[in-house]
Amino acid sequence: MILSLPMKKKAIFILLTAGLLIELTSCGFTDRLKEYVGRDPLDYYLVGNNEEREEMYSFLTDLEISEDYEHSFVLIQQLIKHLHNNNRSDKLNLLLTTHVEQHPEDPFNGYYLLIVADTYLEEGAFPFAVHYYEQILKNHSDLLVRDKSIHYICLTNLTQLVDTPAARVEYFQELLARFSSESSDSGKSMSINQGLTYYNLARTYEQLGEWDLSIQAYKNYLEFPETVIPGAPEAYQEITDKIAFYDYHPKDWTSENLEELKRGIQYAVYAKNTRRLNQYRAKVNFFTQSWDQQSPLTEREVDDFFSTLGRFMARRVSYRKDLDDDSNSQEAYLETFGWSYRIPTWYFYFTRVSFPADPEINGQWQWSGIYFGEKPFSGSN
Repeated sequence: MILSLPMKKKAIFILLTAGLLIELTSCGFTDRLKEYVGRDPLDYYLVGNNEEREEMYSFLTDLEISEDYEHSFVLIQQLIKHLHNNNRSDKLNLLLTTHVEQHPEDPFNGYYLLIVADTYLEEGAFPFAVHYYEQILKNHSDLLVRDKSIHYICLTNLTQLVDTPAARVEYFQELLARFSSESSDSGKSMSINQGLTYYNLARTYEQLGEWDLSIQAYKNYLEFPETVIPGAPEAYQEITDKIAFYDYHPKDWTSENLEELKRGIQYAVYAKNTRRLNQYRAKVNFFTQSWDQQSPLTEREVDDFFSTLGRFMARRVSYRKDLDDDSNSQEAYLETFGWSYRIPTWYFYFTRVSFPADPEINGQWQWSGIYFGEKPFSGSN
């Protein structure tokens, strides 16, 4: 039998899902229930015109007595087509889940539940979709459907649907283990984007506070420089900078107080003390560039710049007493001027440190770089 519930209980369920139930206090409810119980339960699944209904009834009766799962698969495919064409996802889901419940040994059950999950996904019923994707992974062997693994489909969908970071980590890890280009499970049509997967895995580790694991995943991401991260065109450089900051020890150039950092640098400029200025600057990702420059100097070029900085410190080099008006709680600018350089005005740029892996320095201030020239946006003094 296709249906596992007793006929009367099934009839009540059908009345609920098909919208036939009326007020329990209505005098017509009992009569309608009796009328429906007397019908063939298979009628519930019949949709379309008379010809379609007759064809579906034939498929359903054959399915009831079929002992060959490959034959059942063909019959169910035809029923799926009819129900899908008539937009009856409710009947489709009930048919497939009931079949799986009654035939737990059917090797195609994972595929049937995938259709159920995809149907819920299309309807925006995400918790139900997640439930069935997870059930497929836990309880059903992998199958290839149109040359694509159903486990691959489940995992890729779950990484986007599940909010719990720990669960998402497991799904990313399984994708990498089973469907990376080196994996035996991986086929051309279902090989994952390894760079993007490592990037997303790293971000998920960050949510868990697993900083070492996050950095390792980011390092794996950097092995795929051609990877495009949607919505983050500068991701490769940003992650390169993040890893460099993480790996550098000790990070002793940060300051808890921006005002103290500013005054210390002002004094070093006043005293023309290039050694002290070099001590204040960030030792990782410090830049010197014009406002519109796209490629800042390398770390070695920055080191060379500070080794010759004294040449540009003329007697009249000076600075504003206060920070620039465009400064805020996350970044600040200090205008300096009188440099004996082809561009006499320099803006020292300060930023808050974003490094939650170390709460002692996270949120402190650092001198992050120098912009050459007059500031091109509003608020300059």
